[in-house]
Amino acid sequence: MPLPPHAIPVLDHGFVRVLEVMGDDVGIVGAARVSFGNESKGEKADRGLIKYLLAHDHGTPFEMTAFKFHIRAPIFVARQWFRHRWSSFNEISGRYVSLEHRFFLPSTLRTPDMKNKQGSVEGGFSKEEEEGLLGEMDKSARAAYSTYESLLEAGVAREIARTVLPLSLYTEFYWKVNARSLMNFLRLRTEIHAQKEIRAYAVPLLRVFEEHLPWTASAFRELFLSSLDLDPEA
Repeated sequence: MPLPPHAIPVLDHGFVRVLEVMGDDVGIVGAARVSFGNESKGEKADRGLIKYLLAHDHGTPFEMTAFKFHIRAPIFVARQWFRHRWSSFNEISGRYVSLEHRFFLPSTLRTPDMKNKQGSVEGGFSKEEEEGLLGEMDKSARAAYSTYESLLEAGVAREIARTVLPLSLYTEFYWKVNARSLMNFLRLRTEIHAQKEIRAYAVPLLRVFEEHLPWTASAFRELFLSSLDLDPEA
């Protein structure tokens, strides 16, 4: 099935798609200066103000902008995403629609990182072992979906039939987030120790952020992300 228009592909079946953007860098500056009855003082001064606001954690002016995204991601990624509660979500419901046969299957496997209990590292399997284990994962997802279809055909309610589906199933949701909360998401999810799969989504979101709020994004990168490797495959 083709991706929706203007969608940025992520992982094997996921995407990030921009639906709406409200506000810009100048609007952030205006919100910060409204107390003094003025707005822009020219690009150099405005960019300096944005950097000052970020450096000193004056976040309210950044709440005057908003992004609305359409996201498709595996359920286990979405559950990490939904922890960012200072934003709004609306997710597809398996109670109301039949869920599509679309599962995440990694290209390679990882083993636990002995130095970081939350992390993982590449390698640890022979080519034959990895192929066999990936095959078992694919077989398991296919079997689960086959059971799901059988339950639906037998007349079981969608809200019950869906319980057999694994966390690798793709879900879709709309995400509305202001720039302040988006930067919090990006600080956490581009970090090198974030799970690789959610980091793969954070990188295109950062690109979108840079496109629509270039002054803010430039200061944000300099202050918070300058030392990070933002390659999602890293």
